[in-house]
Amino acid sequence: MWNQAQKLNICLNIHLFMSFKTLTIKEDVYKKLLSMKRENESFSDLFERLSEKSVASLKKLRGCIEFDERDKMIKDIYEKRGERRYY
Repeated sequence: MWNQAQKLNICLNIHLFMSFKTLTIKEDVYKKLLSMKRENESFSDLFERLSEKSVASLKKLRGCIEFDERDKMIKDIYEKRGERRYY
């Protein structure tokens, strides 16, 4: 199949394009996340799993709520966002 040089090249290419971020979290948050983490699961995998669940939950809610004053509500949201922005 692949010789040793090809395998090494593939691994190097994968690592060249991976990016890493350092997150600072409180100790109690770390302990909560640690308790949620499955055996042999990395924190990256945990975050991915949790974020997929959140997105799926939000998608289930789509269309479940009807707003009487939808346009007014959207206008108010955009106005409030503008108040918080610093130019």
